[in-house]
Amino acid sequence: MRLIFMGSPDFSVPTLEALVAAGHDVVAVYCQPPRPAGRGKKLRPTPVQKRAEDMGLTVRYPKSLRSPEAQSDFADLQADAAVVVAYGLILPQFILDAPQHGCFNIHASLLPRWRGAAPIHRAVMAGDHETGVCIMQMDAGLDTGDVLLRQTTPITTSETTADVHDRLSQIGSQLMVRALEKLEDLLPVPQCKDGVIYAEKIAKSEAQIDWTRSASEISQHIRGLSLFPGAWTDISGTRVKLLHATETQGVGAPGEVLSHLRIACGSGAIEITRLQRAGKSVQSAAEFLRGMPVPVGAILG
Repeated sequence: MRLIFMGSPDFSVPTLEALVAAGHDVVAVYCQPPRPAGRGKKLRPTPVQKRAEDMGLTVRYPKSLRSPEAQSDFADLQADAAVVVAYGLILPQFILDAPQHGCFNIHASLLPRWRGAAPIHRAVMAGDHETGVCIMQMDAGLDTGDVLLRQTTPITTSETTADVHDRLSQIGSQLMVRALEKLEDLLPVPQCKDGVIYAEKIAKSEAQIDWTRSASEISQHIRGLSLFPGAWTDISGTRVKLLHATETQGVGAPGEVLSHLRIACGSGAIEITRLQRAGKSVQSAAEFLRGMPVPVGAILG
């Protein structure tokens, strides 16, 4: 098929690669514009832009798709379909209607659960036992389109958002290839009106750990915000990101250090296994304690 690909972050790259490998003609790649990053604030292209340019594909990064010029440029590509994977811009109706078969989206949840911006984070934070990928025919609503294909995958009690993100990225890439191969045979299924939950964008205010919550809630919170933005707590006056933790036994005041990095919660306790101080690399609990001892009885805040 003659395709337009629209995506920006690392999550989108496997799908772009899979579409090209499957023999589709990707006539243009749309992504977010390069943005200042790093100490020098040099313009940094998105992962999709970098990969597309390495593959010799045409890349476009308009700031908006609402101008007549942008819409004319899009329509002139005369695409059979557009594949959208975490692009980052709302698609106006003209763009949705321009390709012959419309626009197809990879959404990283089992719709209608976790529509919106942060479906993987929210699924892990909520303690969901499974998640998955839906291939959706896009419409003007927020993740409200008919579903063409879906595939589930479990979320284990040790997995972080980063772990699930990487797996869903691969699942989504192969599912999209299957959907395009069988497009004429697939029956679009309207989403159920029950069970709609929105995955709101992660706010900075959510990142601080509330030690009065239960061990299971805090473990899910830590794993759900790992690696980014990272749940944090105050240890001896230093803000530290906690990137992985497991539930364990223990009783104490909320936030109390029971031993090493075993911390009491509102009920139960957690064992912190990976941490990161500002400007430092990710460390295991043992590595962290060698450089920054945490006394038993201290209260984390």
